[in-house]
Amino acid sequence: MNEYIISCCTPIDTSMEWVEQKKVYPCYFHLSLGTDEYIDDFEQSITTEEIYRRMLAGERSKTSQVNVQEYEDHFRKFLDEGKDIIHVTLSSGISGTYNSARIAADNLCEEYPDRKLIIIDSANATGGYALLVDKMCELRDEGMNIDDLAAWAEDHKHFIQSWFFTSDLKFLIMGGRVSKASGFIGNVLNICPLLEIAYDGSLKTREKIRTKKKVMERILQKMTETADDRLEYSGKCFINQAGCPEDGEKMASMIAEKFPNLKGGKPSLFKVGPTISCHTGPGTIAVFWWGDERIND
Repeated sequence: MNEYIISCCTPIDTSMEWVEQKKVYPCYFHLSLGTDEYIDDFEQSITTEEIYRRMLAGERSKTSQVNVQEYEDHFRKFLDEGKDIIHVTLSSGISGTYNSARIAADNLCEEYPDRKLIIIDSANATGGYALLVDKMCELRDEGMNIDDLAAWAEDHKHFIQSWFFTSDLKFLIMGGRVSKASGFIGNVLNICPLLEIAYDGSLKTREKIRTKKKVMERILQKMTETADDRLEYSGKCFINQAGCPEDGEKMASMIAEKFPNLKGGKPSLFKVGPTISCHTGPGTIAVFWWGDERIND
């Protein structure tokens, strides 16, 4: 059986230590603040705290995905070593990176006819993206071959439940996710929109809930409805927080109390990484778990 590696992109939003431990090989997104350009390299070049400070001060943020040439250079390193590759991308519902990775793979196909280079659309982002890759690493380590792993990922990726809320609508308004009128009313009424990564991998507003406390309770209710005490694929829950670590800890405590059988006794808590932070700004909490299949609407 040929050796293969698992590859991903940095909006997986874990840490350099995490990807090294899991033996996952990342490609780096890019971002800019004002006239300064950075690599999304798990906060080694710029921290999310600095990103939020500058965004709140009025600097415009912009992100760019891995381009075709960068993908080719990344893949070629492993192909030259005689390794096959399964690369998992950020959702095609929110980024064009899946298409870039596919083009790169097609370009390399003739050059490396004996190698396998499989591209998987995660249909997710941040911790949901990480949760899928995390389980794929477990299956790889248990001896699953690359073809079976790719088939498993396609069959199971929609069973990751992915729910977000934000307590600051400013950057959702700037990004066009929320209209200016709705945003103004929402801020006045203390509304926290509850969003989901839908079946197609796009981000959709599902509910508008008043107060942070109630939206946290609603996420816990969603988790109870879709996962109960099963969490059958991994027993894990991932939480990502954007500049609001206290809210992340509060959400983690609520989930740990409700689901005491989670591996490690509680959810894994990560930051929202630099790329996604440029779009959410501070104040976002995202929660991910294995549960019922997402509804295809």
